[in-house]
Amino acid sequence: MQLGSRLSSRLPKGGIVTLAAGVAMTLLTALIAGQAGAQSPFSPAIRVNEDTISYYEIDQRARFLLLLRAPGIPEEEARKVLIEERLKRQAVRSAGIAATEEEIATGLTEFAARANLTAEEFTEALTQEGVDPATFRDFVKNGVEWREYVRARFLPRSRPSDAEIDRALGADGGSGGVRVLLSELIMPVTPETLEEVTERAERIAQITEFGAFSAEASLYSATATRDNGGRMDWMPLTNLPPQLRPLILGLAPGEVTAPIGLPNAIALFQLREIQETDVGEPEIAAIDYAAYYIPGGRSEVALAQAARVAAEVDTCDDLFAVAKGQPEEVLDRQSLAPADISRDIALELAKLDEGEVSTALTRADGQTLVFLMLCGRTAAINESASREDVANALLQQRIAAFADSFLEQLRADALIVENE
Repeated sequence: MQLGSRLSSRLPKGGIVTLAAGVAMTLLTALIAGQAGAQSPFSPAIRVNEDTISYYEIDQRARFLLLLRAPGIPEEEARKVLIEERLKRQAVRSAGIAATEEEIATGLTEFAARANLTAEEFTEALTQEGVDPATFRDFVKNGVEWREYVRARFLPRSRPSDAEIDRALGADGGSGGVRVLLSELIMPVTPETLEEVTERAERIAQITEFGAFSAEASLYSATATRDNGGRMDWMPLTNLPPQLRPLILGLAPGEVTAPIGLPNAIALFQLREIQETDVGEPEIAAIDYAAYYIPGGRSEVALAQAARVAAEVDTCDDLFAVAKGQPEEVLDRQSLAPADISRDIALELAKLDEGEVSTALTRADGQTLVFLMLCGRTAAINESASREDVANALLQQRIAAFADSFLEQLRADALIVENE
């Protein structure tokens, strides 16, 4: 999360928002004031069944979203979110659920901690930019109560059975599995750009919309998928490096991993979808790959040489002929357990089929291009991702699906009137 400059880089003292954000805030205030006209700030702007939303609440939530650098037009997003929160609050109220002060305090602390701030520091930062502390508290309180309501209502029918977990793990002889649909954003880092790229990565990690993440990937990602907004194809969970699987399984669709450090790069992944499949994918015991090192980094000359090599070889064994007469260290052929492979190489290999090539990586501070080729994968016998991780991922996926469907039903059944 970022809150203007304070949460992104802790730059100017006594002011949180950058000049651009400050200008946007001024325009936002003028826009909302103009729309409200002569209306009192506390008069109803939207009616949601028996509840109302004031112009003041819309202004406050829009300011809050702007400071968090949430995607979209702040006022439009504020209206949308506040309508949803009223619908959720009505359902929560009818169920007799109310968050305790301790639960709210914990929620405030956890939210502020994403910016490495205490709840008091975060609240003070908001106050300096004209956001009422009650806006932050209401936002957290609504989230805490809705989570409790959703779990109470949908948890019993969302729990996967042992048979379903077995299918996802392939424990019933490989009849089922789990696959994920991800988007990636991998940004090169040098000592000179480390601070800038880290700040950008922390901001992007807060995105929850697919289009917003893809826009960032198109701008900043260094991988071949940038031309497709970072979108990757469906991938068996078992293709991913073991260290990455719990991070992916812990995401809800739309959420982004925390920044992941790689050699000379920072990576982020957004979960677009997760599915159980009828055909199980075996756990990988070892990955056989070859790395051929080409001087020149990502220069035109080096990339042209990589393209020529790709045209000449069909298998990893062909690379021995390419490297003949060169120093032994230009070709590295390995067969390693996934956990023993460098994380950046493991991530690239996860995207490849046997005989396919990647030229996304570099070494020697960007001076050497890595021509990476997948030679093959050796399957283990029924050793897969943690049973608990898979069960939790299936559970969260189903709860989220039930909750989204229920919210749409509440919206369809509601009387919602928006004033001009």
